Amino acid sequence: MSEANRGPENLADILGRMFASRGWGRKNDRLRLEAAWAEVAGPELLRDTQVLGIKRGVLEIAVRNAVLLQELTQFHKRGLLTKLRVALPGVTLTDLKFRAAAW
Repeated sequence: MSEANRGPENLADILGRMFASRGWGRKNDRLRLEAAWAEVAGPELLRDTQVLGIKRGVLEIAVRNAVLLQELTQFHKRGLLTKLRVALPGVTLTDLKFRAAAW
């Protein structure tokens, strides 16, 4: 059967292709990551951190100063990762990576 004679398409399929072609899905994913990080990190950490993105299951977080970076890596990483897994159901999250950054 040719594409033209297939019959009506499922609206979810059409919208999915449209979102993907316009990059809206990626923006929504980014907002979801940022919201989850804000919830898990709390206002104190949020001031000095920023979500960079997720690559192969590793969520990368920019950290404003080296002291906080060390504290997060040494003492809070495991707990934050556990909370993020709960806040992001359906997302494969294997690790957190903190990077020094300035903004």
